[in-house]
Amino acid sequence: MTDDQLLRIAADPRYVRLVATRGRFGWLLSGIMLAAYFGFVLLVAFDKAFLSQPIVKGGVTSLGILIGFGLILLAILLTGLYVARANRDYDAALAALRAEYGA
Repeated sequence: MTDDQLLRIAADPRYVRLVATRGRFGWLLSGIMLAAYFGFVLLVAFDKAFLSQPIVKGGVTSLGILIGFGLILLAILLTGLYVARANRDYDAALAALRAEYGA
């Protein structure tokens, strides 16, 4: 791909819109993950009694372990969501632009 092709693609309004949309979606997912993570950290800091409750009466696994595991699953889910959208929308739109500009 030549510099001229790159400059023409970068100036295309569809590419600018694609980059902005992808950026907003990435920040949204990051915000969700950060809010969940910091919410968990705040629970650890200010409500240890809540997190130390057993999941079942007489059990040894606490609610904090379950919530922590949920955070890991949330991260995997959000990553999968981003990858699915990137494969479906962003990659196809970028491929169409590259084909149009012969890149």
